[in-house]
Amino acid sequence: MSDTIELLNAIGQDATLRHASAGELAPILEQAKASEALKSAVAAGDSSLLSKEFGHKPNRAPQISNAPGHEEDEPDHDGDDKPPHPSDPGHSPPHKRTPRKQ
Repeated sequence: MSDTIELLNAIGQDATLRHASAGELAPILEQAKASEALKSAVAAGDSSLLSKEFGHKPNRAPQISNAPGHEEDEPDHDGDDKPPHPSDPGHSPPHKRTPRKQ
């Protein structure tokens, strides 16, 4: 694998190789004894063919979320429906718009 990384680094640093076609790179990779995965990836133009060589493991989404949860045992507010804290004095509830008569 380190040889593959070194070859990719060399190709990336050389402008003539970086912009070379797959046909132009094939003999260079053969002479450098590149891995089959690298030669296949260059020939197909598909870098995903290198994933096995680099030990890529699929990234799976976690089964838990970071969304806030709901507490089941919230304290009662003495039976009234008012919020436990007074509303922010700088914010008033939105006003309803009434349609204009034309």
